[in-house]
Amino acid sequence: MNKYELAVVVSAKIEDDERAQVIEKVKALVERFGGQISDVDEWGKKRLAYEIQKMREAYYYFIHFEADATVPGEIEQRIRIMDNVIRYLCVRQDA
Repeated sequence: MNKYELAVVVSAKIEDDERAQVIEKVKALVERFGGQISDVDEWGKKRLAYEIQKMREAYYYFIHFEADATVPGEIEQRIRIMDNVIRYLCVRQDA
């Protein structure tokens, strides 16, 4: 089992409950493929480095989890097509 950090940037144009649903879907994806979530860090609304889809701000979330090496690829395939997720990045953390 490897440790990973999944950064998810969610659109600021949606309501709070919709944003919570997006993060719940991402967490469900991690657990569906056998990952164990240890922490969800919400940074809140931050200014983007550059404009994306005519937005200058978005909400940042960092999900820390442990999983097998194949899990990040599976998660990224599904996050890629999710509405309201502007950007994402999954990186392996060194122990």
